[in-house]
Amino acid sequence: MSKSIGKAAYRPVGVLLGFAAGAVAGAIFRQVWKVTAGDGEAPSATDEDRGWGEILAAAALQGAIFAVVRAAVDRGGAVGVRRMTGSWPD
Repeated sequence: MSKSIGKAAYRPVGVLLGFAAGAVAGAIFRQVWKVTAGDGEAPSATDEDRGWGEILAAAALQGAIFAVVRAAVDRGGAVGVRRMTGSWPD
């Protein structure tokens, strides 16, 4: 099969997986924050009662978790499309 078939097949899969990755990453981040910070809720950037360090640490942790989950989901989706179509999506 041609590469264009794999690419076309991956587009809708990628969009759906992107939404799922965001939801999963958010849930993981909330749980990790509870365990590491001992606080029920991660700070917002505009939270006046939180310091710079806490806000930036939360943002870095959230970004790292999102990037890892997104990469894992994208890779899994690409593998699935290759299995279905025989070609790797670009």
